[in-house]
Amino acid sequence: MSKLEIEALKRTVTGKKVRFLRREGKTPANIYGHGADSMSVMVDAKKLRMLLARTGPTDLVTLKIEGDAAPTKVLVRDVQQNALTDELLHVDFYRVNMAEKIKAEVPIVFIGDPPALKIKNTILLHHINSLHIEALPDALPHNLKVDLSILTEANQAIFVKDIQLGEGVTLLSDPEQMVAKITEQHRAVEEEEKPKAVAEGAEAAADAEGAAPAEAAGKSTEGKA
Repeated sequence: MSKLEIEALKRTVTGKKVRFLRREGKTPANIYGHGADSMSVMVDAKKLRMLLARTGPTDLVTLKIEGDAAPTKVLVRDVQQNALTDELLHVDFYRVNMAEKIKAEVPIVFIGDPPALKIKNTILLHHINSLHIEALPDALPHNLKVDLSILTEANQAIFVKDIQLGEGVTLLSDPEQMVAKITEQHRAVEEEEKPKAVAEGAEAAADAEGAAPAEAAGKSTEGKA
């Protein structure tokens, strides 16, 4: 991935007046984190949109702030957009300490085609789509790739422990958690229907228990008459 960086200008305009900045093609943003005061800045809306198209929640961004001697390393934390026009309304940048590890959720990207899907009545089930990890800011992966082409047989599965993590990345998710599995279609249907059948059986038993006292009461009444 090419270097991610963008320029920013410090701003004094806040509140409802920021709408004038947007009309000028500027998106208001804040920089916060690590005990430092929050800083209000603005960035070029077009350049920001191009940056966000290539940036994920774990991608380190170099923010060049006018007047600052050194750039600031940040992560994109929150992006607000107009639901109707898709206009960028506001962005939060989280200031990072390059020597301090960060906990993050990294998306899983599935690649390859499972040969096992050529077996009759087999389907692929995805169980999770991300992993929780910890790493230094410059070691955070953009995503984690899982190659499904290793699934060659029915009932074969990939677990979290099978995913290769980069150097310096610590896994926080359960290593025994299942990521993806090839299963036979009729078994998948049975697994879904089994809880339902158990529930229906329990309801029937409850109805039978409720009916017994009523019938006994009816017989008792008839005897008294």
